[in-house]
Amino acid sequence: MFQGILFVLHTGIAWEHLPQELGLGSGMTCWRRLAEWTEAGVWPRLHQELLAKLRGANALDFSRAAVDGSHIRALKGAPRRDEVLLTGTGSKHHLITDATGIPLAVTLTGGNRNAVTQLVPLLEAIPPVRGKHGRPRRRPDIVLGDRGYDHDKYRRLVWAFGVKPVIARRGTGHGSGLGTQRWLVERAFARLHWFRRLRTRWEIRDDIHEALLILGCALICRRRLVSLP
Repeated sequence: MFQGILFVLHTGIAWEHLPQELGLGSGMTCWRRLAEWTEAGVWPRLHQELLAKLRGANALDFSRAAVDGSHIRALKGAPRRDEVLLTGTGSKHHLITDATGIPLAVTLTGGNRNAVTQLVPLLEAIPPVRGKHGRPRRRPDIVLGDRGYDHDKYRRLVWAFGVKPVIARRGTGHGSGLGTQRWLVERAFARLHWFRRLRTRWEIRDDIHEALLILGCALICRRRLVSLP
């Protein structure tokens, strides 16, 4: 069943078209198993465990983090539990990475939601990451954002978390140097959207699409882990 879920995530194929000759079970059976595992909270735990292994291998850098958002098409309406988002066109992925581009957390909103509104939810979504002796790490020292996150209210909220916001100001010229550090989150988005099922939202249920998003983050973490010397 898990192999069937991975096949759909990688190829973007419709669940009902999952090839039976691959021996992965029926597409709808895989979808039901995905829904059951999602309800059981499997995917956040998997992602958290992989982050802990990366930290234990000194491959996770909390000295700074970067945030960004990416709009995707949602061809089936993309409803949300939050009624504010029902009028949005498409959906939006919001991502926070560590200083090396490892996904720490991801959120999903309607396409009309401003990226800055997810700055605090992204910080809150970072799990406590173990892997070393002592207290687990959950907050980066610095968070980097482009001009879309330029709002003093959210700067104050980020400071309240004990995190220093480094966000470009609107109306200022380019050349701040943030781009040389923020490109890692853009690269992480490219890797996340390499999974074809995440490039366009087909899932009507937001929890199912969120599950695939988190699974994509976990797979990126695993690739980094197995590439370590």
